[in-house]
Amino acid sequence: MQSLSRAQARRVALAAQGFADKPHGVPTMRTFQRTLARTGVLQVDSVNVLQRAHLMPLYSRMGPYDVDLLRRASEVRPRRVVEYWAHVQAFMPVELWPVMRFRMRHYAEREFKWWQGIDPAVRERVMKEVADRGPVTARDLHDGTPRDKVHWGWNWSDERKALDILYMTGEIAIAGRNSQFEVRYDLPERVLPAAVLDAPEVGESEAVLELVRRAARSHGVASVHCLADYYRIRIGPAREAVAALVEAGELEPVTVEGWGRPAYLHREARLPRRIAARTLLSPFDPVVWERDRSEALFDFFYRIEIYTPAAKRVHGYYVLPFLLGDRLVARVDLKADRAGRVLLVPGSFAEPGAPPETAAELAAELWRLAGWLGLDDVVVAPRGDLATALAAEVAQGTVAPTG
Repeated sequence: MQSLSRAQARRVALAAQGFADKPHGVPTMRTFQRTLARTGVLQVDSVNVLQRAHLMPLYSRMGPYDVDLLRRASEVRPRRVVEYWAHVQAFMPVELWPVMRFRMRHYAEREFKWWQGIDPAVRERVMKEVADRGPVTARDLHDGTPRDKVHWGWNWSDERKALDILYMTGEIAIAGRNSQFEVRYDLPERVLPAAVLDAPEVGESEAVLELVRRAARSHGVASVHCLADYYRIRIGPAREAVAALVEAGELEPVTVEGWGRPAYLHREARLPRRIAARTLLSPFDPVVWERDRSEALFDFFYRIEIYTPAAKRVHGYYVLPFLLGDRLVARVDLKADRAGRVLLVPGSFAEPGAPPETAAELAAELWRLAGWLGLDDVVVAPRGDLATALAAEVAQGTVAPTG
């Protein structure tokens, strides 16, 4: 059985995620499609303290790019991607829609698990409104009835709840979002290509096999738990799919230094001699989705502290890992002050064993990120063990070379 060191496994994983790809210069739709083929999905999140979550993984791999690429891919025909509950809420390639039908069926069987007590008449009315008026937002359909304010963050109108059910069951689809980031719903036949909607039914076992196959390609090397988490498959069916892929020769059992679980290497996985990356990763980047995997690969303990009370936060509100080469060498709390056109760095922290050039390389990356966000300055607050050195490097305003 083949054995990989932790460093080799890191390089395999990062190459699978696109960090070994040669840059295309100015990113194009071709670059976007190549990048999406690596990540498989782009998680969506509403937090916009820095940049929307689904836009950051593209930046991390492609560098500064025109964010209209994703809008065109998701809203302009022929659509290349569509939102669905793939990992969680995420953009996925449109060809995954038939594969996700098993999940839609599961939600249909227990559709009122989340929103009990919705009047079926509301659902019928909402479906008719979408058919007649789509694409529409939940606000377009709300009848004006005051909402329950008891449950902060979940005081959705009945129309919004009905839309959620219809979306999860595949009866409606997401046509895009407006400038306030509100979802615009429409009928699937007005969102997705006919070939996708007319594709043959995919059975559950076949669908799970395809999703685990895609997860294995995106991971390069992974445990069953990693593979199950990527598309949120139950561990039992995921284990059966892995066994089938091993038998077919698509996955090879391997051992990885320090891993307590069996690992599997995809047959197309690359093991580059080095990874020449220098970039920041969103808290919702596939590289750091699965926290146990982050620790096993990078010895990087990571928790999102958005919902932690401010006084109890260790590193900050919106903290991004800094990838340099094949290691996560630092983390920074970031905020885009759009009115002041400043990239704020409320906290900056080096990881144990971070190389001497960490501050200089991170400063260069912060200036690059600021430029992409349309910000004119970078301001480093005196919090964190990296802050003093980072502030000095940022003040020089120079761009350190990558690789």
